[in-house]
Amino acid sequence: MTQDKQNYIVIATENKGKAAEFKSIFEKRGLEIRTLHDYPELESVEETGETFAENALLKAESISKALGMMVLADDSGLKVDLLHGQPGIYSARFAGEDKNDARNNAKLLGELAEMPESERTAQFHCTLALAAPDKDSLTIEAELEGRILGIPRGNNGFGYDSLFYVPEKDKTLGELSEAEKNEISHRALAVKKLEKVLTEWMSN
Repeated sequence: MTQDKQNYIVIATENKGKAAEFKSIFEKRGLEIRTLHDYPELESVEETGETFAENALLKAESISKALGMMVLADDSGLKVDLLHGQPGIYSARFAGEDKNDARNNAKLLGELAEMPESERTAQFHCTLALAAPDKDSLTIEAELEGRILGIPRGNNGFGYDSLFYVPEKDKTLGELSEAEKNEISHRALAVKKLEKVLTEWMSN
């Protein structure tokens, strides 16, 4: 990487809110954050992996190679134990390619309709992948444990948040404020893990 490119990290998202979640840990290390908004010429990376880690690495390494820069990507989703880990990597398009939250939730509730709530254990999963030229890529995984309710609660968040009950908070993610959610979310847990190993990875 050139000296200029060494001063930046690209978060592989167009969501500025998501990028902001990573801001403090990279700024502490003298890096300025950019997002995919800064590189409109980049072609989108097709997520053809069969696991969260494969998809996250595919995004991070493809974009890092194209830009010659350090890139952080993530892949996240909901895993339901009774559904053998589904919807998993297909969480956003569980009910179809158009990524409709209402239909995804309806399908999930339909799949679990006959199952008692106590058995509807689930995890929100996050894999982070960090790639840079001439370095071995790093992956970090974290999960938030909970269970799926039969009736949505709360209007905050998005996706499956209003169905995902977090026992330690006695609330769904849809009932938590954004600040509360950002303290305990699967992505927040992954970021905390990343911070512990980031300095060593960057120095190697």
